Amino acid sequence: MLYQISHTTSYKYEVGVTFCHNIATIKPKNMLGQTVVEYTLDISPTPSEFSEKIDFFGNTITRFSIQEEHKTLKVTALSKILRDYTLQPDINKSERGKKINLIEAKAALKAEGGDLLDVKQFILESVLIANISSEIRDYAEVSFKPNRPIFEAAYELMERIFNDFEFNANVTNVATPIHEVILEKKGVCQDFAQIAIACIRSVGLPARYVSGYIETLPPPGKEKLIGTDASHAWFSIYIPTFGWVDFDPTNNQIPKNQHIIVAYGRDYYDVPPLKGVIYSSGENKMKVEVDIRPSV
Repeated sequence: MLYQISHTTSYKYEVGVTFCHNIATIKPKNMLGQTVVEYTLDISPTPSEFSEKIDFFGNTITRFSIQEEHKTLKVTALSKILRDYTLQPDINKSERGKKINLIEAKAALKAEGGDLLDVKQFILESVLIANISSEIRDYAEVSFKPNRPIFEAAYELMERIFNDFEFNANVTNVATPIHEVILEKKGVCQDFAQIAIACIRSVGLPARYVSGYIETLPPPGKEKLIGTDASHAWFSIYIPTFGWVDFDPTNNQIPKNQHIIVAYGRDYYDVPPLKGVIYSSGENKMKVEVDIRPSV
């Protein structure tokens, strides 16, 4: 599938901003099964400083500063992405990958080797996934049994989160602790991904946060509206002898072509689409519009 993606973030400031410095993690990844065919980033007002680099996790990070007074900020990323998930390794074709259990996986992760250093960092606590509660450990252990294949356990965990948690955008925000989410059983895709990651780390396995987009389809016979797609998040678990496998607990599915990957991190804190600091006072209003549609 070839997709055209538009992601616009707009800010309106009650009082003029004299200076702002921002970091954007908004450029989709160029990787096996996903090719960035075109990409442009339009920023208004025009930044006085602009730079792009690859961060510790392999994501494209854009830094920009605006050093003139302004009352609005608009950042629009336009991408054309070629997606073909069939080029990626298939866990269903890996006999060993599908069968390795929790005990075997943890033993494999103890092995020394440079190839595993990047993986092991995703076992550790992170900014938003720290002080994992007993409730989360108990929830994880329902699925993760010592002799059970971890692919099977992770799949069941995805299904349980999908069935046990209510999607509700009015209950949580980016600062809501995961121990509150596990008790309330309500939240959004970001919360569900982080609950899954916390569960997996609680049993000693690596899990990472995946930010990106998902194509949403209109009801039969209805035209798709502009701006109805959204930024999305899901989780990925590392299975020794195979590699990373993605799961989307919000939609209860293993991601395929309709999932476009932007960035990997330990949790949301590592990969927000846009963050920054401003010199100003008063309130500001933010609006985000995302549109994904097949391209010709």
